[in-house]
Amino acid sequence: MINAVGTPQKILVLGGSSEIGLAIAAEFCKQQPMTVLLAGLPTDPARAASIAALEAAGASVRWLDFDATAFDTHPAVIDAAWADGDVDVAIVAFGIMGEQDKVWQDQRSAVLEAQVNYTGAVSVGVLLGQRMKDQGFGQIIAMSSAAGERVRRSNFVYGSTKAGLDGFYRNLGEALAEYGPRVLVIRPGQVRTRMSAGVKEAPLTVDKEEVARLAVDAVAKKKSLIWAPPAFQWVMVALKLIPQPIFRKLPI
Repeated sequence: MINAVGTPQKILVLGGSSEIGLAIAAEFCKQQPMTVLLAGLPTDPARAASIAALEAAGASVRWLDFDATAFDTHPAVIDAAWADGDVDVAIVAFGIMGEQDKVWQDQRSAVLEAQVNYTGAVSVGVLLGQRMKDQGFGQIIAMSSAAGERVRRSNFVYGSTKAGLDGFYRNLGEALAEYGPRVLVIRPGQVRTRMSAGVKEAPLTVDKEEVARLAVDAVAKKKSLIWAPPAFQWVMVALKLIPQPIFRKLPI
C-alpha cells in the first residue's frame, strides 16, 4: 500500500535485469526501504547482480520467473506478485532490439521482437490494469521509446513495436483514470545501457540514472508522459514535420 506521503511499499519490475527498470526501482528506494519483485527469465545471467544491486539500495528483493513470450504463464506471474499484498508500482521494462538491418529480413527474428516488445507488454498490461483497478490505486510505468514517435527506416521493426506499446499504455492510462490507477509512459532517446553498447552515441544521450530521476519525479507530479531527456520532445516534433521524401535522406 502506498503510504500517507505517497511512497510505494512494493514495486514489481517486469524485465528483472533491465538496467533502466533497476535504476527506477533504486531511485524509489532512496525514499525508504521497500520490497522489490524482479520478474525475469530464470536463466538470466544478470539475475544475481540485479538482486545484489537492489539489496545494496536497501530493498528486500525476490525473483519471479517470467518469460515475456510465454503468454499463458503471465496470469500466474501476476498472481505471485500480488500473493502477499498489493503492488504499488509496476514497471514494464523488458524488450529486445536485434540487429535491425537483419531483423526485417528474418521472419523469426521479427516475430520474436514483436512478441517480446509489443504482445508481451500488452499481455502484462491488461493483467496489471485489472489488478490495480480492483485495488483502486497503483502506478504503471511503461518504457516506450522516441523510436516509436516517428518510425525510421534504420530500425523500423523495433520502432514499430514501441509505437504499438506507446499507444496501448497511453490509452490504458485513459481507461484506468476513473478507477484510481495511473500510467506513466516514458519515451527515452538513447540511454547508456547494454542495449546501446556498440552503437554510436547520439546527441542528448543520457544515463539510466537520469531516466530514473525523471521517472520518479513524474510519478510524484502525476504525469502521464515524459521524454528523457525532456529536450528530445522538441527534436521529435521537428522530425515529425519533415516530409517523407526528405526524411528518408536523413542519416538517422
